[in-house]
Amino acid sequence: MTSTLLMDIALLLPFAGAVAIWLAGRWPNLREAVTLVTAGALFAVVITLLARVLGGERPEIHPVQLFPGVEIDFVLEPLGMLFATVASTLWIVNSIYSIGYMRGNDEPRQTPFYICFAIAIGGAIGVAFAGNLLTLFLYYELLTISTYPLVTHKGNDEAKAKGRVYLLLLMGTSMVFLLPAIIWVLAAAGTTEFTAGGLLSGTGMPTWQVSLLLALFIFGIGKAAVMPVHFWLPAAMVAPTPVSALLHAVAVVKAGVFSVVKVVVYVFGVDYLSSSGAGAWLTYAAGFTVVCASVIALMQDNLKKRLAYSTVSQLSYVVLATAILTPISVMGAMLHIAAHAVSKITLFFAAGSIYTAAHKTEISQLDGIGRLMPWTMGAFAVGALSMIGVPPTAGFVSKWFMLQGGMAAENWVAIGVIFLSTVLNAAYFLPIVYRAFWRAPPPADAHHPHHGEGPAPVVLALTITALGTLALFFFPDVPLGLAEAMIADQPVPAPEPTALTEVTK
Repeated sequence: MTSTLLMDIALLLPFAGAVAIWLAGRWPNLREAVTLVTAGALFAVVITLLARVLGGERPEIHPVQLFPGVEIDFVLEPLGMLFATVASTLWIVNSIYSIGYMRGNDEPRQTPFYICFAIAIGGAIGVAFAGNLLTLFLYYELLTISTYPLVTHKGNDEAKAKGRVYLLLLMGTSMVFLLPAIIWVLAAAGTTEFTAGGLLSGTGMPTWQVSLLLALFIFGIGKAAVMPVHFWLPAAMVAPTPVSALLHAVAVVKAGVFSVVKVVVYVFGVDYLSSSGAGAWLTYAAGFTVVCASVIALMQDNLKKRLAYSTVSQLSYVVLATAILTPISVMGAMLHIAAHAVSKITLFFAAGSIYTAAHKTEISQLDGIGRLMPWTMGAFAVGALSMIGVPPTAGFVSKWFMLQGGMAAENWVAIGVIFLSTVLNAAYFLPIVYRAFWRAPPPADAHHPHHGEGPAPVVLALTITALGTLALFFFPDVPLGLAEAMIADQPVPAPEPTALTEVTK
């Protein structure tokens, strides 16, 4: 089977799955089986493509030309392959988790939930495969629209109000900033095709225009949640936990930071931004977001809100690493996309398990819960250590590459931000682990009955992702290979990264 045919299948499969889920909606077991089969089939297709991309293939599809210079275009390169692999892998695990969570909490409207989830994954695959800015924009907006019903799933006044914030902020930023930026690129370069080395590198644009255009992209890609375009993310915590996992780990925020890296590398060009100085301000914007969001997270007692502000901070690690503008730091940005995905989904899975089994949402309520739910809180501890950047977890690997890139560029601001935020990460994660395992649970009574773990599918899913967080430290070959391949694809000679990868072996 050709790679282009496999790309066609991957692009269509989630939407076909959504239709099949709708047809099976009257029979919950069949509906969930269809979800799992579709997720498994997508994973199989993506993994087949992964092997071919690592082998040097760069398949392309050019299905529709709207008018000269503007077409729907799909090209599979290493960065997009990484995002597609993350989304397709975690869809399987999130589906397993969703079955346990949605049934365990007797959630309403489960069929629309699974339908919208499948469409959102389809949007993520489209973003990953996009060969130009127009295609990326269309699937980016589809991702926003398909996740809005998931954010408002509970249907109460609070969910509707927070859903409006989510929709208006994400679509507002993309229409006001992102779309004009795309039109500007088309006017300047005559095309919006992603180009190795940077589409704009030969246009001769003045530095101030390049800097302004970069700002339009950074704040127009609202899903990356660079402050002040971050309010949608804490607001979306009103959604059920599987949706929070989708937003924070599988698709939405990953589409945001993926798009930032894609634009910097393939629209502007790392070397072009570095030599012109037009991207210098991005280090400060991302660094401010990393530190400020960490401080806000430290003040949250609600577990999901603390995790939400942690996500705002961690996303800007990817932006910060990209802003350092060295090949090693861009590799670190790619690695952190994978590391954050598997670590943060573990944390949200654990939060949902606690809610399902114990109906607790506040950190101050978690005394001794690790003794009652050792699998859940053990997985949480692994995810927390990865967010801090402690070996042997995935977060250490990506932070190591970021620091190496910062030192290579002598970007002491970025290095200082990474060290300070690591301390802040420890300050807001370690007390949760301490409270869970080293404090005694309250006496069992009518208000605090003793309980066990969450539903089996929930515990299974969070155990898998916790093991994945560890596995990415010991076996980082796939994301590392994709990161090296992306750097190798760039026309400007880059410093050889392999000597710095020995720490991951």
